Amino acid sequence: MPNTNENILKVGVIGVGSMGQHHARIYDGLPTAELVGVFDADTDRAEAIADKYNTAVMEIDELLETTTAVSVAVPTQYHFDIVKKCFDHGVSPLIEKPVVENVELAEELRHLAQNSDVTVQVGHVERFNPAVQVAQNIVKDKNILAVSAERLGPPPNRAINDSAVIDLMIHDIDILLSLIDNEFLSVMSGGIRCNKYGTAIIDFEGEAVATLTASQLTQQKVRSLKITTEEFVVEVDYIDQTVEIHRQSTPSYVEKGEGMRYRDEHVVEHPTVPSAEPLQSELESFVEVVTTGSEPEVTLDDGIQALTLAEEVEKKSR
Repeated sequence: MPNTNENILKVGVIGVGSMGQHHARIYDGLPTAELVGVFDADTDRAEAIADKYNTAVMEIDELLETTTAVSVAVPTQYHFDIVKKCFDHGVSPLIEKPVVENVELAEELRHLAQNSDVTVQVGHVERFNPAVQVAQNIVKDKNILAVSAERLGPPPNRAINDSAVIDLMIHDIDILLSLIDNEFLSVMSGGIRCNKYGTAIIDFEGEAVATLTASQLTQQKVRSLKITTEEFVVEVDYIDQTVEIHRQSTPSYVEKGEGMRYRDEHVVEHPTVPSAEPLQSELESFVEVVTTGSEPEVTLDDGIQALTLAEEVEKKSR
């Protein structure tokens, strides 16, 4: 039964595949939102998700006429046209990353957004990972020397046209850009098999350096982040949502039998990380900013900056 409470945001999901289905699941459970409909090019898929969450299957235009906000979770090549439709209908979109196919289209989308009275959020979900949020608070106002990240995994069980840089590394690029304010000065990168495995070294005006690796070929799933400051090192495990702080390192050599052995003693702190599903936090935040008219945690500009650096990594590796 439709919710008649005017404070409830009417939302929809465009594209209910591997990611979009979870948007539908979470919207269905949010007390601040009403999932009024879904669309997918695969009508059987759309009907299955609609039945599961007691909502309707609609064509895109009908869905945009019925909602105030939607998640756009279709393949990247369709983002621009669908988001433009959202602007035409005055509907606020949450656009799954990457924001669009290339920076040229992104700049055109920015121009259209500036002339539209809607809220645009980009789905860089790791910003809402509680472990990342704890780490960001720890290093706030500290002098960051280096950032390293690994985002590795085996070949996905679904068709992905994007390289590991655009599909995976872009998450860590977004986190990197949220940590370091300086403009990046140079990028060195290399990759194999059309960047299904790629590594980038990014220099930020000689003040900080970042090393990022992403893979769609590795038979081990890794999601890790390390932030090095002058005072300590912070390590984040995205999957386990844990944070460690390493400080007060005391290196020494000790005798071992007839030889010497290196030893490093240091203090390891384990700050408390609240338990939360990042996607749920992201959608709760999206509903709130659309309702209140406030600025999203991840803006369209943020999404464009991440795509710009990702494209530079892709270009240099070729």
